[in-house]
Amino acid sequence: MNPKNQRWKGKVGNVKQLGGIETAILDNGTGKGVRIANIDTGAGFRYQLVLDRAMDISTAQFGEHGLAWISQVGITPPAPFTADGIDWLSTFGGGLLTTCGLSHVGGPENDEYGKRGLHGRISNNPAEIVAIKQPDIYSGDLEMHITGLIRECSVFGPNLLLKRTISGILGQPYLKISDEITNISNVDAPHMLLYHVNFGWPLVDEGTQIIWNGSWEARDGGPNNRIFNKDNDFKTCPAPMDAHSGFGEDVAFIQPNSEPDDRCRAGLYNSSLGFAFRMTFDKSQLPWLINWQHWGENEYVTALEPGTNPPYGQTQAREEGALILLKPGENRKYELVFDILTNKKKIQSFIENKA
Repeated sequence: MNPKNQRWKGKVGNVKQLGGIETAILDNGTGKGVRIANIDTGAGFRYQLVLDRAMDISTAQFGEHGLAWISQVGITPPAPFTADGIDWLSTFGGGLLTTCGLSHVGGPENDEYGKRGLHGRISNNPAEIVAIKQPDIYSGDLEMHITGLIRECSVFGPNLLLKRTISGILGQPYLKISDEITNISNVDAPHMLLYHVNFGWPLVDEGTQIIWNGSWEARDGGPNNRIFNKDNDFKTCPAPMDAHSGFGEDVAFIQPNSEPDDRCRAGLYNSSLGFAFRMTFDKSQLPWLINWQHWGENEYVTALEPGTNPPYGQTQAREEGALILLKPGENRKYELVFDILTNKKKIQSFIENKA
């Protein structure tokens, strides 16, 4: 927040009147007992972290408009030992962010290296919160953040530690996710990561533009995919589709193009709402982007998912030589930024894929 725009000077004595971080525990429904943190940027952008689910992001709003897709499952307690088959779906609340990994991304598989369930275990593990910093309206230090440690550990391994910080600045409609993943075991550890970012109504609606730039192919590898084919406008959200009922879905694997600042950008623009929601990431960290489209009735969602690999599993990544193996003590850092664009020129620049 520019000091010149701090119109609250001399009129506000408690930062909570403007925004900040507030932790709480849910006391009803499927999420009873789950720790959360509600974060208000003071700029119309608000979101909720599920501290007991890897500090993933559930609801998110800009003004009166929802940004995230929330599944029928909603918020549930962590279930770190329900990692068989597709059990992951029974705890998949959607939300703006569900983290997939840290050692496996993709469908269930079983090989000589072990048995792995859909999209790995990390989103079903609670965080140990180690720091919360509130904005200080008196000193003018308006930065705020919350930091936690999330573990994917087992005797004899793998033992991976995720240090996650989610931050922002009071008065600015954005958030930044800073992740550091460290192999804390004494042997090499496989590592895969996917940020499952899920957008929902009203941001996602008929005519909403899905924005990304890069080379792509349909997950099924064929040219005649019902969504991802050269004759279909798959970057404009359609009406709900009967073909996407139940398990109906279509997916594109994208190798995103970086912009002049070496960053990749993707997101959505709904012209009827007057703003765009943008995601920025570093291609050197996250070289892949997945576009999931699931237009089922009452399950109307699209996701843009930066990742280290496509969600094809540890086995295929190993066969292709694309599986990351972290040595003992080695770490990888990742950064993902979300922001709201309301300026027409900035929105147009985003649509045209100019930084």
